[in-house]
Amino acid sequence: MASTGEKVSADGAADGSEADCSIDRVEHALGILEGRWKLLIVHHLLIRQPRRFSELERAIPRVTQKMLIQQLRALEADGVVRRIAYPKVPPHVEYELTPAGAALTPALEALHDWALNTCPTGPSGQRGA
Repeated sequence: MASTGEKVSADGAADGSEADCSIDRVEHALGILEGRWKLLIVHHLLIRQPRRFSELERAIPRVTQKMLIQQLRALEADGVVRRIAYPKVPPHVEYELTPAGAALTPALEALHDWALNTCPTGPSGQRGA
């Protein structure tokens, strides 16, 4: 709410206010999660973690190896996913969510509920499938 003397835009937000900052933060967050596979990766890590690369590959069968690597690296760079490399032969690498990534749980649960209640059909042609 605008305090006395502040200009208020048509949407009710004070010009140059916290609303502008909030919009910037939301846009930044959406940019972090932008991409066809990122939300699915986070979803599968929320279900069970840590996960090896090959487990994520099997869990998301349509993603290419190259794209999975790119998406995991981007999520790691943005602080959503942590990559844990164990000094073994053969190499052993696992991925898990950081606290920031785990904080997406309520949003993904809401998205899941929305999909079940709103999307007319799933991949198999059945509602909520």
